[in-house]
Amino acid sequence: MKNRIKVFRAMNDLTQEALANELGVTRQTILAIEKGKYDPSLELAFKIARYFGVGMDEIFIYE
Repeated sequence: MKNRIKVFRAMNDLTQEALANELGVTRQTILAIEKGKYDPSLELAFKIARYFGVGMDEIFIYE
């Protein structure tokens, strides 16, 4: 699954560490999700979308 987390982080001037702290995960988790090496749980995917105020389909692209 592809995602646009890095884009949304850049638009909000957030580091991986800052986003991770807001979501209660590690920076390595954000890094792995951004690189497509790890698919987040449904709960974490909702948290990410909610944090940025968008629908999940705007952040995650299922192919």
